[in-house]
Amino acid sequence: MTTTLAELKQAAIVNGLRSCQLFAGMSPLELGSIAEITVLKAVSKGSYLFHEGDPSHGFYIVQTGAINVHRVNAVGKEQVIHVFRTGESFAEGTLATEKGYPADARAVEETQVMLVQKTGMLALLRRQPELALRMLGSMSAHLRILVAQLEDLTLKDVETRLANWLLKRCSNPATGKPCKIELTMTKRVLASELGTVSETFSRTLAKFRELELIEVKGRTVTVLNPANLAALLRKNLGE
Repeated sequence: MTTTLAELKQAAIVNGLRSCQLFAGMSPLELGSIAEITVLKAVSKGSYLFHEGDPSHGFYIVQTGAINVHRVNAVGKEQVIHVFRTGESFAEGTLATEKGYPADARAVEETQVMLVQKTGMLALLRRQPELALRMLGSMSAHLRILVAQLEDLTLKDVETRLANWLLKRCSNPATGKPCKIELTMTKRVLASELGTVSETFSRTLAKFRELELIEVKGRTVTVLNPANLAALLRKNLGE
């Protein structure tokens, strides 16, 4: 039997849903019902998926690529909330409100997302309320990310925030052995996540290199001695 284009597209959506933690462990039948209310959407690099205040059409799952969700403050400075990548979902909270999307979302590379449409999902939640518990879990995970970012931004300066960010990604911050960290975002986006601008971020990286704390090659940052970086962090924090 020949497989139609529609069937191939449906299978791709089901596979994409299966890779999302939100729908992990769901049966093929359950995934199929969600796939029926899901559409694929390509977003070119630099293009916006939505802007703050736009009416919500549903929530999204990144199939390939990356989406930068951010807000712009009163003086025009962009603050990154999170960069969502393959298998991650976002904007689930808009299902429960009429206020629209609370932030901007822009593709940082060629991206394909799945839109789980709001009207269909609400109808499905009424029939399968256990799905609502899954979505609460996903939103709780997003909240933990925001709390961690808020904690980082309360640190007094960019040097301290960057040291803290790097150490959080070292499997053993007390070791003297090098630790490689692959950046999954551009340095400009990371600078925004740390609450600073590219120029200040670059100067801080250069200072860490001069202190022989790190090496940088492309998107790979090697913390040469995590214990030494941890000592710098403690000093900056006055511990």
